[in-house]
Amino acid sequence: MSTSDREKFAGESTRRMEDTFAAQNVPTSFMNVAALTEMANEFFRAMPGQAPAQPSTEPMPALRPETLSATGAEVPSAPSQPVPAYETRLPQYGASMSAVPAIPSSQAIPNEVGTGIASTERRTNIGTLSLSPEQLAAPSTATPQYCAQSMTSASPFSIPMPPFEAAFPSFEMTLPDLVQMPLPTEDEVNAALASVSSFYFLEDAGALSKPVASAGKPRVPEQPSTLPDLKLPRNQFDIASVRRDFPILNERVNGHPLIWLDNAATTQKPQAVIDRLKYFYEHENSNIHRAAHELAARATDAYEDARTKVAHFLNAGSSKEIVFVRGATEAINLIAQAWGRRHIQQGDEIIISWIEHHANIVPWQMLAAEKGAKLRVIPVDDDGQILLDEYEKLLNPRTRIVSFTQVSNALGTVTPAHQMVQMAHRYGARVLVDGAQAVSHMPIDVQSLDCDFYVFSGHKVFAPTGIGVVYGKPDALEEMPPWQGGGNMIADVTFEKTVYQAPPSRFEAGTGNIADAVGLGAAIDYLDHIGMANIARYEHELLVYATRGLLTIPGLRLIGTAKEKAGVLSFVLEGFKTEEVGAALNREGIAVRSGHHCAQPSLRRMGVETSVRPSLALYNSFEDIDALIAALHRLKNLGA
Repeated sequence: MSTSDREKFAGESTRRMEDTFAAQNVPTSFMNVAALTEMANEFFRAMPGQAPAQPSTEPMPALRPETLSATGAEVPSAPSQPVPAYETRLPQYGASMSAVPAIPSSQAIPNEVGTGIASTERRTNIGTLSLSPEQLAAPSTATPQYCAQSMTSASPFSIPMPPFEAAFPSFEMTLPDLVQMPLPTEDEVNAALASVSSFYFLEDAGALSKPVASAGKPRVPEQPSTLPDLKLPRNQFDIASVRRDFPILNERVNGHPLIWLDNAATTQKPQAVIDRLKYFYEHENSNIHRAAHELAARATDAYEDARTKVAHFLNAGSSKEIVFVRGATEAINLIAQAWGRRHIQQGDEIIISWIEHHANIVPWQMLAAEKGAKLRVIPVDDDGQILLDEYEKLLNPRTRIVSFTQVSNALGTVTPAHQMVQMAHRYGARVLVDGAQAVSHMPIDVQSLDCDFYVFSGHKVFAPTGIGVVYGKPDALEEMPPWQGGGNMIADVTFEKTVYQAPPSRFEAGTGNIADAVGLGAAIDYLDHIGMANIARYEHELLVYATRGLLTIPGLRLIGTAKEKAGVLSFVLEGFKTEEVGAALNREGIAVRSGHHCAQPSLRRMGVETSVRPSLALYNSFEDIDALIAALHRLKNLGA
């Protein structure tokens, strides 16, 4: 076939596709004719027996603000790069990353996101699809797809989709059908929003500077938002590609596609991390340091390379400031024992907050009891926000260390960490920041924070379990004796005395978790490739959407309504025990946590013993949220 014949045939194929779409009543706004034409041209340019040219792996260029419209944004055509249709439209409640215009620095949060909920609209990955009640009630003939894998049976809670979606395999395309329950009107949604304390991400920008009153006391002026500057360059965030990176999302639970909303407990692992562990055990497995053979050198290089990656991830000054431990719990215990036992004496004071995980309470209780020190607690308001004026009153010359979480695991509160560190340092206290719930949601800069210690667990940041990190300032680590004794942490041993290695080796006694440290390095590579700022923006949009959706459910009370929040959505549902809600969601393949979340003081401060806790990560989609909201509506209606 000649070149002219191929081009003629390609043009004819494109016209046939357009005619097919027209016959199926597919709106023209869903068609990207330029992309389809390019696909056809690439296919027919190939000689017989040759594969068509592969799409470019370069990221799509960011959309210019002038390309946006009230109903969507057209992606500029890119040769040899067909774009999935859901990336070419601006959804009602949160745009693709490349489709959101830059926001002035004075307006930290995009107030145009999630401005209302239409009573008959449902999100799809090709835009916002408006359906009549009769269309919603019609039985589905669509075969759902999940992570580009075909399923053998369709979900009973699906709606018919335009046949155009079949041209671009993608993640879960069907949405739970809400037709069996009364949908809230916009007035009802606004009333629900007005019935709870305000969230910064649901207010207009002018409200961001308003202080929040608590117990009749004036609040300390609010800190600037801890979210990244929205003026940063925005790379393409392709949620379908991200989901394909996590093989466990292909699982089915109780006949339903797995929806993993238990990320605050642990995150799933991308294929890159799984492959890196496999490669380590197949090609590098050895103990590290001092051995005179090739595999030991490979393992040592991989382990120390992971330490360097962690230092870069946290913006530490040196890899020597990074200590590998089993997790955040062991990290806090190490600091309490190695630093605390040397520096805290009778009558000294330790400060923690009311919203800590048990791992940041119990070690300090144990130390205080041993030393005769006082444990003092920073109070929080009814929204779960740190009361900075009360915190200031607790600080005094007897304060030796302040230890607090950057993000609450039970409430999602983002604490004003920068300001809290500065306030403690004015009194000469050391500061530990627990970053276990922060590292997967936002960029971390320990030099900017100026904290003395920062800790986190690898399994909360898409890495394996059993590996964690202590960052410590060099002078803080130098003044700490070893916590455990054994191999690797020594420079010389006689029966009379032992000379210890310098940090970080001093705190890594025995054979460490070498393979999982390497896996942590791979997880950091993965996050660096996507960009933590991009992840923070995308999760913020999910949080906006999920918060509004949960507030449409009668009898649901959100636990933790701070103005600064990360992706945690604790709630209780009137008429149901939290374990009943968790079990009902599990029957539909939705994984959440129900219980006290190892944060009993936090929940008791909010007036409950347990809560249901959906929590978000970079691979969650708006369709995951739709499924959660629909399941909760069904549960509530059954119990009514």
